[in-house]
Amino acid sequence: MSKYTYIICGKFYNGIDAEFKEGYKILVKDNKIEAVGREIPQPETAEVVDLSDATVTPGMIDAHMHMDYIDWHTIREEVYTTSEEAKTIAIIRTAQKTLSRGFTTVRHPGGITSNGFGVLDVKRAIEKGYITGSRIVAAPRFLCAAGSHGDLSQGFARNPELSNIAQNLRLSLGAGKDFFANAVREEIKYGADFIKIMATGGFFTPYDNPSQQQMNDEELKSIMDTAHEWGKTVTAHVYSVNHMQKLIKFGIDGMEHCSLMDEETAQMIIDNDVYVVPTFCPYEEAVHYDPVMIQTKQKEYRIKLEYYKDALQAGREVIKNCKCKLGYGTDMVATHQNYESGYEFKAWMESGMGTFRTLHAATKVNSEILQLEDKIGTLEPGKYADIAAWKRDLMTDPYALLDCAFVMKEGVIYPTEKCEELTD
Repeated sequence: MSKYTYIICGKFYNGIDAEFKEGYKILVKDNKIEAVGREIPQPETAEVVDLSDATVTPGMIDAHMHMDYIDWHTIREEVYTTSEEAKTIAIIRTAQKTLSRGFTTVRHPGGITSNGFGVLDVKRAIEKGYITGSRIVAAPRFLCAAGSHGDLSQGFARNPELSNIAQNLRLSLGAGKDFFANAVREEIKYGADFIKIMATGGFFTPYDNPSQQQMNDEELKSIMDTAHEWGKTVTAHVYSVNHMQKLIKFGIDGMEHCSLMDEETAQMIIDNDVYVVPTFCPYEEAVHYDPVMIQTKQKEYRIKLEYYKDALQAGREVIKNCKCKLGYGTDMVATHQNYESGYEFKAWMESGMGTFRTLHAATKVNSEILQLEDKIGTLEPGKYADIAAWKRDLMTDPYALLDCAFVMKEGVIYPTEKCEELTD
């Protein structure tokens, strides 16, 4: 016998229209949405969920989350002081906590601490119903070069012997077009949903910077050609405009961060239908300049935020005003805990992005980036019943997505948790 759930909405956002609608109901049959509208008959056997005091939305999606650590304060130590089994436990914990915060789907673009495939095991266990957690789309290991932003053995670089041992633990690190073509094939063989590359340096690592190209042109093109031949999309960690433009010309599907974007590059992104996941959270202290908060960061991170402060501010303005296809992702490895995805809402709102553009990015746009638009991202008949609700004012309260009042994934209601840092 089918199970029905009848949800009474206060305000209703469907993931499509830039408005909150009043008086809507949602009828869920088993794991999918059966009907949406103001005049929906209530089956006698239906469980009634009264959310008339809340705003109902699709389940949120975080398109850039590294799930494989317990605490951002100790992330560097966790890279080499915890086992792959412990990192897999961290992934399970993250998936459970993101679900309880209203993010029913998350995308894992490579392990920060992990060199293995635990994220794929967790993904499959969730899909089979063995454990609960957010739906996972994953690239288990990013592809990178020695000394690059993806080479966390940089931390031992003043002890070359030890650094080399640590470097060799990351089997997706290498050099040459043939190595990377084969690395793409391996990631796909093991179950990667997409391919992630570290194209440039970054802010978090000690001995590189965001302006460096860290794979040569042959390597980049080999990765993209191989992935596309095998039916997978490619996204890249990238910051500077010349490198973004090069990736676009080589056929990149999407790009992460892009924080130093200019208007010419934004137009190229639009013209080539490339998506961008800008991950605002890691740069907030520089964009909305806060010298006190910057001092709380790791030394190399702090130095780079100060050095690139003006460029980050200019890039944020370009991103804010562009018509690019923008996804919502957090990349919180040096600010908040990875499961507190609602902080990105605060960053978008305080950057003037607006409620509906932000919600659209975290729902429909992200479902397209994850290639799941036929299943999730909007509240429409036939979609999975991934539904969240929020009692804070999404129009005015930047902390609204840190306080989930209700979450349902595929027709099952789960307990919610409030962000520990909220005081009211």
